[in-house]
Amino acid sequence: MELFDKLDSDDSTHRALSLILEAWDEGTESGVPNEQMAYAALFTALTDLVAQFGEDAVVKLANGLERRIRIGEFTLHATRQ
Repeated sequence: MELFDKLDSDDSTHRALSLILEAWDEGTESGVPNEQMAYAALFTALTDLVAQFGEDAVVKLANGLERRIRIGEFTLHATRQ
């Protein structure tokens, strides 16, 4: 993903992303729809974050996502609505 090309390949963020993308590919190749992979990834991420930082911190994080989504921070390809 060109978005992450600037990450050092030895960086733990790069390694984590690579592992997640490999698992995602494996899931979709075995027939799991992208939407189910996304929901599973979100569930896993949120439950881990709550366990580590607590519900209030994760609520704060989640509340900040709306603005970031609306400005296109997570949009890899422009879409028409």
